[in-house]
Amino acid sequence: MAKQKTKKFAAMKRMISLKDNRIKEKDRAKAKEKKKKDPAALKEREVTKYPSCLFFQYNTQLGPPYHVLVDTNFINFSIKAKLDIVQSMMDCLYAKCVPCITDCVMAEIEKLGMKYRVALRIAKDPRFERLPCTHKGTYADDCLVQRVTQHKCYILATVDRDLKRRVRKIPGVPIMYISSHRYNIERMPDDYGAPRV
Repeated sequence: MAKQKTKKFAAMKRMISLKDNRIKEKDRAKAKEKKKKDPAALKEREVTKYPSCLFFQYNTQLGPPYHVLVDTNFINFSIKAKLDIVQSMMDCLYAKCVPCITDCVMAEIEKLGMKYRVALRIAKDPRFERLPCTHKGTYADDCLVQRVTQHKCYILATVDRDLKRRVRKIPGVPIMYISSHRYNIERMPDDYGAPRV
Protein backbone atom coordinates (compact mmCIF):
# COMPACT_ATOMS: atom_id res chain seq x y z
CA MET A 1 0.00 0.00 0.00
CA ALA A 2 1.23 3.46 -0.88
CA LYS A 3 1.53 6.05 1.89
CA GLN A 4 -0.87 8.94 1.62
CA LYS A 5 0.43 12.39 2.31
CA THR A 6 -1.50 14.08 5.10
CA LYS A 7 -2.21 17.74 4.69
CA LYS A 8 -0.74 19.98 7.37
CA PHE A 9 -3.25 22.34 8.85
CA ALA A 10 -2.46 25.98 9.61
CA ALA A 11 0.90 25.67 7.83
CA MET A 12 2.02 29.01 6.41
CA LYS A 13 4.40 29.65 3.55
CA ARG A 14 7.77 30.94 4.62
CA MET A 15 8.23 34.58 3.82
CA ILE A 16 11.38 36.58 3.32
CA SER A 17 12.11 39.19 5.95
CA LEU A 18 11.68 42.76 4.73
CA LYS A 19 15.28 43.47 5.75
CA ASP A 20 16.66 40.68 3.49
CA ASN A 21 19.38 41.64 0.93
CA ARG A 22 17.50 39.91 -1.90
CA ILE A 23 14.74 42.52 -1.78
CA LYS A 24 15.29 45.67 -3.85
CA GLU A 25 16.76 48.66 -2.06
CA LYS A 26 13.62 50.82 -2.37
CA ASP A 27 11.29 48.07 -1.02
CA ARG A 28 13.56 47.07 1.84
CA ALA A 29 12.56 48.01 5.40
CA LYS A 30 14.79 50.68 6.86
CA ALA A 31 16.66 50.03 10.07
CA LYS A 32 15.29 52.03 12.99
CA GLU A 33 17.52 54.77 14.25
CA LYS A 34 18.00 54.80 17.99
CA LYS A 35 17.11 58.09 19.59
CA LYS A 36 19.71 59.39 21.95
CA LYS A 37 18.34 60.01 25.40
CA ASP A 38 18.66 63.52 26.68
CA PRO A 39 20.15 63.35 30.18
CA ALA A 40 18.66 66.77 31.07
CA ALA A 41 15.06 65.65 30.27
CA LEU A 42 12.79 64.78 33.17
CA LYS A 43 11.75 61.18 33.56
CA GLU A 44 7.99 60.64 33.47
CA ARG A 45 6.68 57.86 35.63
CA GLU A 46 3.13 56.83 36.47
CA VAL A 47 2.52 56.42 40.17
CA THR A 48 -0.39 54.23 41.26
CA LYS A 49 -3.15 56.25 42.86
CA TYR A 50 -4.28 55.19 46.31
CA PRO A 51 -7.59 56.34 47.76
CA SER A 52 -7.50 59.28 50.14
CA CYS A 53 -9.24 57.23 52.86
CA LEU A 54 -6.05 55.21 53.46
CA PHE A 55 -3.43 56.36 55.94
CA PHE A 56 -0.75 53.84 54.93
CA GLN A 57 -2.53 50.51 55.59
CA TYR A 58 -5.01 52.07 58.02
CA ASN A 59 -8.44 52.71 56.54
CA THR A 60 -10.06 55.83 57.99
CA GLN A 61 -13.48 55.09 56.46
CA LEU A 62 -14.01 52.05 58.67
CA GLY A 63 -16.05 52.72 61.75
CA PRO A 64 -19.25 51.69 63.44
CA PRO A 65 -21.82 50.80 62.16
CA TYR A 66 -19.72 48.37 60.13
CA HIS A 67 -20.98 47.32 56.72
CA VAL A 68 -20.04 43.68 56.20
CA LEU A 69 -20.23 42.19 52.69
CA VAL A 70 -21.30 38.56 53.08
CA ASP A 71 -20.27 35.75 50.72
CA THR A 72 -22.34 32.64 49.93
CA ASN A 73 -20.14 30.13 51.74
CA PHE A 74 -19.94 32.40 54.82
CA ILE A 75 -23.69 31.97 55.32
CA ASN A 76 -23.46 28.20 54.77
CA PHE A 77 -20.58 27.76 57.22
CA SER A 78 -22.35 29.97 59.78
CA ILE A 79 -25.34 27.62 59.61
CA LYS A 80 -23.03 24.61 60.06
CA ALA A 81 -21.36 26.24 63.07
CA LYS A 82 -24.83 27.22 64.41
CA LEU A 83 -23.95 30.92 64.58
CA ASP A 84 -26.44 33.77 64.34
CA ILE A 85 -24.81 36.01 61.74
CA VAL A 86 -25.74 39.49 63.04
CA GLN A 87 -25.21 38.62 66.72
CA SER A 88 -21.85 36.89 66.06
CA MET A 89 -20.64 39.87 64.03
CA MET A 90 -21.47 42.16 66.93
CA ASP A 91 -19.65 39.83 69.33
CA CYS A 92 -16.60 39.95 67.04
CA LEU A 93 -16.47 43.72 66.50
CA TYR A 94 -18.14 45.05 69.69
CA ALA A 95 -20.26 47.42 67.58
CA LYS A 96 -23.35 47.54 65.39
CA CYS A 97 -22.94 45.60 62.14
CA VAL A 98 -25.02 45.80 58.99
CA PRO A 99 -24.63 42.63 56.90
CA CYS A 100 -24.82 43.52 53.18
CA ILE A 101 -25.69 41.02 50.48
CA THR A 102 -25.33 41.65 46.74
CA ASP A 103 -27.67 40.45 44.01
CA CYS A 104 -24.94 38.09 42.74
CA VAL A 105 -24.59 36.35 46.11
CA MET A 106 -28.37 36.08 46.33
CA ALA A 107 -28.52 34.54 42.85
CA GLU A 108 -25.73 32.10 43.79
CA ILE A 109 -27.68 30.93 46.87
CA GLU A 110 -30.86 30.56 44.80
CA LYS A 111 -28.96 28.41 42.26
CA LEU A 112 -27.83 26.02 45.02
CA GLY A 113 -31.39 24.70 45.26
CA MET A 114 -33.52 23.20 48.01
CA LYS A 115 -30.58 21.88 50.03
CA TYR A 116 -29.59 25.46 50.94
CA ARG A 117 -33.11 26.87 51.51
CA VAL A 118 -32.16 27.79 55.12
CA ALA A 119 -29.30 29.94 53.79
CA LEU A 120 -31.73 31.60 51.38
CA ARG A 121 -34.16 32.35 54.19
CA ILE A 122 -31.35 33.89 56.27
CA ALA A 123 -30.17 35.96 53.27
CA LYS A 124 -33.69 37.37 52.86
CA ASP A 125 -33.69 38.55 56.49
CA PRO A 126 -34.81 42.24 56.70
CA ARG A 127 -31.72 43.04 58.82
CA PHE A 128 -29.57 42.31 55.74
CA GLU A 129 -29.04 45.25 53.41
CA ARG A 130 -29.51 44.38 49.72
CA LEU A 131 -27.00 45.90 47.28
CA PRO A 132 -28.06 45.98 43.61
CA CYS A 133 -25.56 44.87 40.93
CA THR A 134 -25.34 46.62 37.55
CA HIS A 135 -22.82 44.33 35.81
CA LYS A 136 -23.54 41.31 33.61
CA GLY A 137 -23.26 37.74 34.91
CA THR A 138 -23.68 36.40 38.42
CA TYR A 139 -20.13 35.45 39.46
CA ALA A 140 -20.14 36.64 43.06
CA ASP A 141 -16.35 36.63 43.72
CA ASP A 142 -15.59 39.16 40.97
CA CYS A 143 -18.53 41.29 42.08
CA LEU A 144 -17.35 41.37 45.72
CA VAL A 145 -13.73 42.14 44.78
CA GLN A 146 -14.83 44.96 42.47
CA ARG A 147 -17.14 46.46 45.11
CA VAL A 148 -14.48 46.26 47.83
CA THR A 149 -11.91 47.91 45.52
CA GLN A 150 -14.22 50.80 44.61
CA HIS A 151 -15.65 51.47 48.07
CA LYS A 152 -13.29 51.04 51.02
CA CYS A 153 -16.09 51.18 53.62
CA TYR A 154 -16.75 47.42 53.66
CA ILE A 155 -15.47 44.44 55.62
CA LEU A 156 -15.55 41.24 53.57
CA ALA A 157 -16.94 38.12 55.27
CA THR A 158 -15.82 34.94 53.51
CA VAL A 159 -14.41 31.46 54.11
CA ASP A 160 -13.23 31.01 50.50
CA ARG A 161 -9.41 30.77 50.33
CA ASP A 162 -9.10 32.06 46.77
CA LEU A 163 -11.27 35.08 47.50
CA LYS A 164 -9.28 35.82 50.67
CA ARG A 165 -6.06 35.67 48.66
CA ARG A 166 -7.45 38.12 46.10
CA VAL A 167 -8.71 40.56 48.75
CA ARG A 168 -5.42 40.52 50.71
CA LYS A 169 -3.80 42.24 47.71
CA ILE A 170 -6.19 45.19 48.12
CA PRO A 171 -4.98 47.55 50.88
CA GLY A 172 -7.31 48.60 53.71
CA VAL A 173 -9.93 45.83 53.43
CA PRO A 174 -10.43 43.68 56.56
CA ILE A 175 -11.52 40.05 56.16
CA MET A 176 -13.95 38.30 58.50
CA TYR A 177 -13.79 34.51 58.68
CA ILE A 178 -14.97 31.62 60.87
CA SER A 179 -12.57 29.70 63.10
CA SER A 180 -13.22 27.57 66.18
CA HIS A 181 -17.00 28.24 66.14
CA ARG A 182 -16.70 32.03 66.25
CA TYR A 183 -16.03 34.91 63.91
CA ASN A 184 -12.55 36.37 63.68
CA ILE A 185 -11.24 39.31 61.74
CA GLU A 186 -7.86 39.97 60.12
CA ARG A 187 -6.21 43.18 58.89
CA MET A 188 -8.26 45.31 61.26
CA PRO A 189 -6.66 47.99 63.45
CA ASP A 190 -6.08 46.69 66.97
CA ASP A 191 -8.19 49.36 68.68
CA TYR A 192 -11.33 47.99 66.99
CA GLY A 193 -13.25 44.90 67.98
CA ALA A 194 -12.69 41.85 70.12
CA PRO A 195 -9.21 40.67 71.13
CA ARG A 196 -7.57 38.23 68.71
CA VAL A 197 -7.60 34.57 69.68
